[in-house]
Amino acid sequence: MHKQIYVNLAVDSVEKSTAFFSQLGFTFDARFTNDQATCMVIGENIYAMLLAKDFFQTFTNKTLCNAKESTEALICLSCDSRAQVDELADKALAAGGAQPRPAQDHGFMYGRSIEDLDGHIWELMYMDPNAPMLAADAT
Repeated sequence: MHKQIYVNLAVDSVEKSTAFFSQLGFTFDARFTNDQATCMVIGENIYAMLLAKDFFQTFTNKTLCNAKESTEALICLSCDSRAQVDELADKALAAGGAQPRPAQDHGFMYGRSIEDLDGHIWELMYMDPNAPMLAADAT
């Protein structure tokens, strides 16, 4: 079994991305941070490596996509409540992020999407543990 997850994201500015996510309440592991990269702590054993684009490019032979124009991934973070979803999304918007689509309320699941400064999409979701789960939305 894997013990940790590291999501690697290319960013225009490590400094600006660090400031943006700091405003959302995230912390950073100084052991894995320099002018080319920073390690954002998302949760226990969950991290996002925010890498300067030129440094990120050294890890792949593929062309980097512009996340403001193309979707590379949807990164979903679970939240403890609907209020926490709204709080985190509102902080992201206040820090300069964008909201790519309206909030989604499915009764048992509530979520909002935000884009960070580089266009990466972060899905913020709360799923009510006491609500009946739907196998598929039939409507």
